[in-house]
Amino acid sequence: MQAKSNPLFVIINPPGIQYGMPGQIVEIHVVVINEGQQSAVIDLFFTFDETFQKISNWSSSPRASLAIAPGQSSDEVKFELQIPVNALPGTYDYTFVVDSPEHYPQDTPINFPGQIKVLLNEQTVIRANDPTFSIQPATNPNKPLIYKSDQLLQVTVKVDNRSPRVDRFHLTCPDLDEEWFRISYPVTGLEAAGLVEVNALELNPMSQGQILLEFRPIADTLAGNYSPTIRLHSENNPDLVLLDLVYIYIPANYQLAIELNTILGKVSHNPGKYQLALMNQGNLVRELYFSARSRDEEELCIYQFEPTETKLLPSRSVEVNLAVKPRPWWRQPWVGQPLIINFQVDVTDKQNLPISSTLHQGVLVWKARPWWQFLLLMLVGFGLIATAAFLIWRLLNPDPLKIENFSTENPTLIEGDEVRLNWKIDNYKQLKRLVIKTQQPPSNEPIFDDINISKLIKKGTNDETASCQITSQEELICNRFVTGIKTKGKYVFEIKASYNKRKSFFSQETQTVTQTADVEIAEKPIAEIIGFNTDKPRYNKGENIVLTWSIKRPELLDRIELFTTKDDDKILVEKPISFKFKNSAIDDPKFKNKCQQENNQNMKCVISVMASQAGIFSYDLKAYSLNISDRVNTKASENKVEILAKPFKIIFFKINNNDQPNQVLNEGENAILSWKVEGENIEVKLLPYGDKVPQVGSKNIVVIKNFPTQLALQVNDISGKQQPQQKGFAITVNEIQPTPNPLISPLNPIFPIPSPKNKPLY
Repeated sequence: MQAKSNPLFVIINPPGIQYGMPGQIVEIHVVVINEGQQSAVIDLFFTFDETFQKISNWSSSPRASLAIAPGQSSDEVKFELQIPVNALPGTYDYTFVVDSPEHYPQDTPINFPGQIKVLLNEQTVIRANDPTFSIQPATNPNKPLIYKSDQLLQVTVKVDNRSPRVDRFHLTCPDLDEEWFRISYPVTGLEAAGLVEVNALELNPMSQGQILLEFRPIADTLAGNYSPTIRLHSENNPDLVLLDLVYIYIPANYQLAIELNTILGKVSHNPGKYQLALMNQGNLVRELYFSARSRDEEELCIYQFEPTETKLLPSRSVEVNLAVKPRPWWRQPWVGQPLIINFQVDVTDKQNLPISSTLHQGVLVWKARPWWQFLLLMLVGFGLIATAAFLIWRLLNPDPLKIENFSTENPTLIEGDEVRLNWKIDNYKQLKRLVIKTQQPPSNEPIFDDINISKLIKKGTNDETASCQITSQEELICNRFVTGIKTKGKYVFEIKASYNKRKSFFSQETQTVTQTADVEIAEKPIAEIIGFNTDKPRYNKGENIVLTWSIKRPELLDRIELFTTKDDDKILVEKPISFKFKNSAIDDPKFKNKCQQENNQNMKCVISVMASQAGIFSYDLKAYSLNISDRVNTKASENKVEILAKPFKIIFFKINNNDQPNQVLNEGENAILSWKVEGENIEVKLLPYGDKVPQVGSKNIVVIKNFPTQLALQVNDISGKQQPQQKGFAITVNEIQPTPNPLISPLNPIFPIPSPKNKPLY
């Protein structure tokens, strides 16, 4: 409200500080009464600073216009201020303006200062009878209290007891250590007598009081913004959470004490020693690195810091060692006055924070050399003279020519590979003639014989014989020199180098240096059969004989031939079986996977052949290598193989198509014998007759009275390898009984009539 003399009377509800939490809406209600003598148009609006704009999100002021007749009041105007959800707790100022520039220019504008207090989300919802408190001066993130070390930082906490009961209140700062703050409660008059210790504010119903809160940041507190939480506790309502924030800004203090102390400032041959003492008297973390430089025209020293950089917390100190080494050595005075070297130490902040501009200067005294160094100088002079004399002597007597490392590229070669030679000749410029030949076997034609070694060097790199090069140390190095020798045998190569050696100051003589190298060229390797056997010594005819062999150097194999020989007559049973190989495998697709590579790079083959004949056989392999026709590797199997004939069998043996073992035959009938036997190299007999019969056949025999009681078919193995087999019958013959003669009555004798001789009836 405002004084009565103003023609405009303004009622603002609610009065005082408005409270709200982030995300809530604060409502301000305004009623204007025109107590003047004329009608007036009245403008209502807010003015606020940048801080208030941030919490209200208003880019322009909310406004309202009213037309009010004399003696009349306006309707209630409601303004809503939306607190953003991300608003920081604090007290924010604004001004509500009532203006009528046309009708009451002398009495307006009227300003009403106001505050909105944004509460913490953790705070309890305040009811009508709940106590409240405010902090003076009010702060927010953009209007903090500024702490100065030479001034007290004090705020007043105003407490309003709105309940109908007496209550006691006390403050806490849960975010701060106790060293950071001090709370002063109003005295009651009883403290002097020592009766009561003041530790709370006691308020009667509907009364107000004040608590003083003093902030005293500790010495090593870092510069920056702080927002400690203030909580008011009510003894009547201990669960009530009343919170507020105080925003404090501690300005940066860049004070840094630096002192350079001399430990060893006068030196002769050791580096000077200094110590840089630093004390961070400010409130920032300092990251420093160090350097030094000369203050004279020339830079004569090397500066070494230990450590080269450091991190220094507030109220902390550190000592940095500095070693100053003068150079170069010849600048040290020989006699007389020492050399004075002035330098300064620079301390730099990595974050470019200010540092005192005071120069930190040091002085190093480089003393003159001791007297005994003159003796050393004389010795050096004598040494130079001796060196010059030695160089002259070496010029007249250079190192002799020397052959080093004469050798073959490989001491053992395979037939077809060419022998190549390596050697190195020191001081090659003295070389007059170079001869290379074979000493063993003797040869009249040298491989190389020339007085001009440029033939070895001038050939282009595309020529294989261009294998020599010259180094800056006067060395002739030859590698892989081509000899043209490829045939098998043992060789001894000889190299002879001739040069002139000074005999006297005016005469020379020819010297020869010789070295030899041995090499052996072995025959070309061939594919070799290193193992050949069968899986078992005995088979039946018709079975597969499994042959296994191993080949060494299978990559050289062209083909393998398998020979089969019968042991009794030593004749080749059949044509040799040939296996053609390609890329270490049998080229025939049906034997594709019969050969496998072993871990030792040998090849193992497992081949099956048919046992087509009975008897004892031996097997031989011949391995033919690629591009070598005159050398064949032969290997016989480790064991001979016996092939047994197929077991014989009596398929059937019948009499009159009956194979019952006991048979009855009638005398005079025909007995038809039939049989069938399977087998090879066997003998079939019909017993008891003993005659040989074919393996399949039949025989017709007339049954007589003395017919054999047993008939048998016997089969014998001619080679005796199998047990005889026999199948037979037990025979019973039914004889024909003769017909009896009729009796003749004696009364009538009848004389026989002569007739032909009786014949048997069949």
